[in-house]
Amino acid sequence: MWCLRLGILLPVPLFHAAPRHGLHKLASVQSASTLPKRKFQGLLYPFSVLDPYLDRSVDRTNFQLFQPCLEDIVKAEQLFHPSRSNQIDYLSSAVRMDHVPALTQPEVCFIGRSNVGKSSLIRALFSLSPEVEVRVSKTPGHTKKMNFFKVGKAFSIVDMPGYGHRAPTDFVDMVEPYLETRSNLVRTFLLVDGSIGIQKADFIALEMCEEMRRPYVIVVTKIDKCGHGALLTNLLSLQDVVRDRTSSCFPQPILVSSHHFSGIYLLRCFIAHVAGKVELSNTAEGQAKHHLCNHVN
Repeated sequence: MWCLRLGILLPVPLFHAAPRHGLHKLASVQSASTLPKRKFQGLLYPFSVLDPYLDRSVDRTNFQLFQPCLEDIVKAEQLFHPSRSNQIDYLSSAVRMDHVPALTQPEVCFIGRSNVGKSSLIRALFSLSPEVEVRVSKTPGHTKKMNFFKVGKAFSIVDMPGYGHRAPTDFVDMVEPYLETRSNLVRTFLLVDGSIGIQKADFIALEMCEEMRRPYVIVVTKIDKCGHGALLTNLLSLQDVVRDRTSSCFPQPILVSSHHFSGIYLLRCFIAHVAGKVELSNTAEGQAKHHLCNHVN
């Protein structure tokens, strides 16, 4: 859903100033807007690439609930641009709740299997601020602590240890108390590898999120690692799980590729919205509004 025609992009003043040295070539919406129209739309709304391959009989509603317009995506992006008044940086790490920083601004956290691409995703979110150190390792299970990042006064982001293979031995003792007691936590993002679908360890994490009865969202990573058919099969299976086994999960999975930057701009906007920093000016109609009121606002 567009607030402006693709051929007429937002006025220049709404974009950030010229990119700084060292930024990823697709770090901003402005840089992505130089791509061909169809590719640009696919980066903003990854499901639009898959939609033509989905049987017409399949209900698409839950794949299109969060469809912010281009202006809202750009507004959210501004929060990820560092400045003197909006400092973005790694804050601290913790292995126990009595070590976590005392913060009052809204907070979101990311959890997922140890090789799901969690740290790569967080690095992509912070790509407009390359001086922020988000360590990414080729070895699964690199993250052993809760790592806190502060995005100015707007919100904080937490990179949680990975579960499953190579998970820290105290993963449960570290993560469950955080999810249960962190008062400023507004959303948990549970990452699932889109190239292989939901796994046994993911079901355990999903059940943990359900037990906490706090809102969470499934982020489908590595959507560039398999063909459209395999990805759609995994997505439809995941949608069955969300429908039949969850009550606190936002119905729409957010699709991302940290490598191609697909969905990164949309995820930034989702974070800014649930943190109360961007009020959406346009969303999908009908049932979508009902879900947004119940699960996002």
